[in-house]
Amino acid sequence: MHGEYKVPGGKLVVVDLEVEGGLLHDVTVAGDFFLEPDEAILAINGALEGAPASTDTAGLASRITAALPESTVMLGLTPEGVGIAVRRALARATGWRDYDWQLVHAEPQAPALHMALDEVLTSEVAAGRRPPTLRVWEWASPAVVIGSFQSLRNEVDPEGVSRHGMTVVRRVSGGGAMFVEPMSTITYSLSVPESLVSGLSFADSYAFLDEWVLGALGDMGIKAWYQPLNDIATDAGKIAGAAQKRMIGPDGGPGAVLHHVTMSYDIDAEKMLEVLRIGKEKMSDKGTRSAKKRVDPLRRQTGLTREQVIENMIASFRARYGLTTGEVTAEEMTRAQDLVRTKFATEEWTARVP
Repeated sequence: MHGEYKVPGGKLVVVDLEVEGGLLHDVTVAGDFFLEPDEAILAINGALEGAPASTDTAGLASRITAALPESTVMLGLTPEGVGIAVRRALARATGWRDYDWQLVHAEPQAPALHMALDEVLTSEVAAGRRPPTLRVWEWASPAVVIGSFQSLRNEVDPEGVSRHGMTVVRRVSGGGAMFVEPMSTITYSLSVPESLVSGLSFADSYAFLDEWVLGALGDMGIKAWYQPLNDIATDAGKIAGAAQKRMIGPDGGPGAVLHHVTMSYDIDAEKMLEVLRIGKEKMSDKGTRSAKKRVDPLRRQTGLTREQVIENMIASFRARYGLTTGEVTAEEMTRAQDLVRTKFATEEWTARVP
C-alpha cells in the first residue's frame, strides 16, 4: 500500500507498507523533508511497525513521538503528517496526478445558477460520469451567498441588499456569508472524488485541497497560508475563505467532495458593511477591530488585473496536475436550471433558516 501527504507549509511524506494479521508490516517512510539525526528515520519506521491497522492519526503520531531520539529535528515533517500518510495508504487514497482534470470557465452566470452547478457537477463526479473538475466562476450580478446553516435575518440586511441591487442565495455548503461583486471577486470550485481526500480528517482536507492555490499565490509573490478552519491568509490579512460539501455516490458508494473558495480581488468595505450584519463577536474572534481590516484584497497585493490573477492560477494548476479545457454539458445545464427553479431561487430554500 502506498500513501502520500504534503504537510501544509512543509514537505511531501510518502509511506509504503503492508498489513499482516491486522498489523502494519514492512513500513517505509520517505520524502523530501529534512530530518536529523539520520537514525530518526529508522525510529519512525520502527514505531509504526506492528501498529494495529486501526490506529488513528493521533495514535500513530503518539507512537512516533515516543520513539524519536531526544535530539531529533524535523523540518517540513511532523509526526501527525506521517500518521496521515499512513492512514491515506490504508485507505488506498488517490493522488492529484492520478486524474485527468477538466477546467470549466464559462461566461458570467446568475448567482442561483452557480449554486446549482456546484451541486450538479459534483454529483456527476460522484457518479463517475464527469472527471475531477476545476470550475472558475464568472458572476453576472452582485450577490450575497450565505452558508447552508446560517440564519438569513441574522446575516443579511435587507435594506442594504435592496439599495445595492444584490441577489441573496444560499449554497449547499456550510460556512459564512460571501459578499460578491463581479469584478471584485474570484471564485472557484473543485469537484473531486472522495478517494482524493481518503485518510484525511474533515479539517485536514481543507488544507490539502487549498495547497495548490497557496502555490499559485506564491508564484505571484504572495506568501499565503491555510488558517484553520477555512481561511487563506497573509501577513496583511485574510484573502479567501473556503467551504465544503460531501456528496454520496450512487447506491451509497464512494462519493465526491465539493470544495469552493471565494477570494477577494478587490472590496468595497463600506458597501459590505451595509449589506452584511457582521457582529462584534465575529470581529473579536478574528482579532481585528473593524471589518475593513479583515480582508486584504489581491489587487493591492499583486498589482495584477483580476483576469491575470485567474490566468496565473489556472496555469499553476495545469503545470502541477495537468488540465484540459471542458464545458458544462447540455444535460448538466438542464439539470442545473431545473434546480434553480425548484430549489436555489426559491424563498423556501433561501430562508430555510429564517
